[in-house]
Amino acid sequence: MKRRRVDSPTKERLLDAAQELMLAKGFAATTVEEICGKAKLTKGSFFHYFESKEELGKAALNRFVAAMAQRFQEAPFHKEADPLKRVYGYLDCAIQCSKDPEAPKACLLGIFSQELSDNHPQIRSLCCGHFSQWAEGLRKDLEEAKAKYASKKTLNARSLAEHIIAVMEGSMILAKAQQDRGVIEQSLKHLKQYLRSLFGR
Repeated sequence: MKRRRVDSPTKERLLDAAQELMLAKGFAATTVEEICGKAKLTKGSFFHYFESKEELGKAALNRFVAAMAQRFQEAPFHKEADPLKRVYGYLDCAIQCSKDPEAPKACLLGIFSQELSDNHPQIRSLCCGHFSQWAEGLRKDLEEAKAKYASKKTLNARSLAEHIIAVMEGSMILAKAQQDRGVIEQSLKHLKQYLRSLFGR
């Protein structure tokens, strides 16, 4: 029987439940039964939309990344003409997100990358693609900023973009371990100071 792939309120309930549970417990520790229980749906409803928990995990990951990307795309800093102001605005936006009580307290992309990269090659590949797309978006602004403010410096914009991501993801891990979201703000402020030293402003 062909499975239904279109979006629906039922499917969104399953994805909402999976995201909340997997952000809190990880992928492996979250069962299909728990997801259905939280969504108040039957396993029949689950398998009507998803062939497996892995397929649900991929859908939840894609939706999580898209939602985070949209949040940043809609932020005011994107209207800045100066590329360096867009970079700094991106970090400021991330700091504000870390303080938002409605924002996720962890990153599903980071959780899946750490937990599943060795045993779930399809999810590992999906995570790698999302990180690459994330880095490419940052690279473009960094490349423009380099041309404008640091053209004489040896600076790899792609590598620097990946460093920014590493700091962001790492700060969330530390914040979770220490149960202190303030770690994210501190880390990103240090990162911003480092970028100021690179670009001279």
